[in-house]
Amino acid sequence: MSRITLSKLAHSYLPNPKGEADYALKEMDHVWQDGGAYALLGASGCGKTTLLNIISGLVRPSQGRVLFGDRDVTDAATTERNIAQVFQFPVVYDTMTVRDNLAFPLRNRGMDAAYIAKRVGQIAQMIGMEDILNRKARGLTADAKQKISLGRGMVREDVNAILFDEPLTVIDPHMKWELRTQLKSLHREFGHTMIYVTHDQTEALTFAQKVVVMHDGRVVQMGTPEELFETPAHTFVGYFIGSPGMNLFDAELTGTEARLGIVSVPLGATYGPTTGRTQIGIRPDYVTVSGEGLPVTVKRVEDVGRHRIVRAEFQGQPLNAILPEGMTVPADPRVSFAPGKINVYANDWRIAPAEKVGGAS
Repeated sequence: MSRITLSKLAHSYLPNPKGEADYALKEMDHVWQDGGAYALLGASGCGKTTLLNIISGLVRPSQGRVLFGDRDVTDAATTERNIAQVFQFPVVYDTMTVRDNLAFPLRNRGMDAAYIAKRVGQIAQMIGMEDILNRKARGLTADAKQKISLGRGMVREDVNAILFDEPLTVIDPHMKWELRTQLKSLHREFGHTMIYVTHDQTEALTFAQKVVVMHDGRVVQMGTPEELFETPAHTFVGYFIGSPGMNLFDAELTGTEARLGIVSVPLGATYGPTTGRTQIGIRPDYVTVSGEGLPVTVKRVEDVGRHRIVRAEFQGQPLNAILPEGMTVPADPRVSFAPGKINVYANDWRIAPAEKVGGAS
């Protein structure tokens, strides 16, 4: 396994980029720790696959360096990087059996036959294909072929990293959950560095120790699922993580309060002056619907099983709140925000409070 370092890395698909807008990946410095399980999360087109292909050696960056440990591999071929990569759509050898597909990377490296048989058996059990090891891959379903592709990517124990590019796209929902669980078990057992690209926040949050969120060609936050939920570093993270995403409102700060139009909201902390567009963000989970607080207009209530989502309007802007099961919406609905759960943003980036109310900075 290896620590993966990206130093001053940027990439443009244009031969002569003129400015930042011409770069698919904006300049970044980033470290993936040895043995970490990471998810690379973002909307389609944000640069996730480009970044993964640079790490794997399929794309050479326009600028910057890629290091595996202390070794500069920027110009090294994929075969020299000792990685395994699993792509979005299955890549299997149709004329080979399932067994031979899984064994191929090990035979290619001259591994002992007994070890190959044992390892193939372990992986086949993990992906639920023990009973069809002797079947040819031709004619298998797309999700079965993707399981073979996953298994072949994980069969080697000596790789520097395993890279997954949206590998569960063609897998049925029940099998997705099983495979994510098995991937986590594999990581705990063997400690490979794993980077898992997805646009699905559920996949990212259930697989990874750390989630790397990308937006418009740059990494906007790396953190645990809890950190992404509680303290989004960028308004995009607040919007993208959570269902529904974070409520955002333009505001003017006055020390310990945020002024929203003609009303004020306590922040639970003291903030210094801000420049540019200032907003406050509050998760729907921390919005209380009652008969007291800020007046809202309820548009509809959606029952999603464990709770209900109140879709409302506040000062002409949409507002979402989570209503616990059993609670009802009052005839004159009003909302309040938990002060300690409000985040403040200047030009989309989170700013830390100067001092917590009643506590030290």
